[in-house]
Amino acid sequence: LHLVRSNPIASALAAPQPAVLAVTGPGGYVSPDWYGLPDQVPTWNYVAVHLRGTLTLGPPDEMEDLLARQSAAFEARLAPKRPWTMDKMGEGVADGMMRQIVPCRLAVERVEGTWKLGQNKAEAARLGAAEAIAARAPDLARLMRDPPA
Repeated sequence: LHLVRSNPIASALAAPQPAVLAVTGPGGYVSPDWYGLPDQVPTWNYVAVHLRGTLTLGPPDEMEDLLARQSAAFEARLAPKRPWTMDKMGEGVADGMMRQIVPCRLAVERVEGTWKLGQNKAEAARLGAAEAIAARAPDLARLMRDPPA
């Protein structure tokens, strides 16, 4: 990962620090109408993972490769768009921007996952809500249909 140099976390990384990185997965609003049951309330279904470990500064000479890999991973999701690459930036612009950010590494020591996918509802109600949300949030609907154990 990388942080803007002015972020207080970046300054604290003069020494390794314990850290938690929260990563969110699919999530979305669930209307109580979708359950087909009386006396329900609106809710938000979600998947999240907390990565706990030690955060350290990475070597500055790895910054360009880190950004190129991160950008390539996200740009690939936009296909068929032609991927953005740093060579599209004007001369010296990338160097100036890279001086404003610092590379970091999180040595993951523990992974904690949590999800709320309507698993407390009767199967028919959960599946009905999954069907209603499918067009808006297909990944969330897939997980609601078959929640993790």
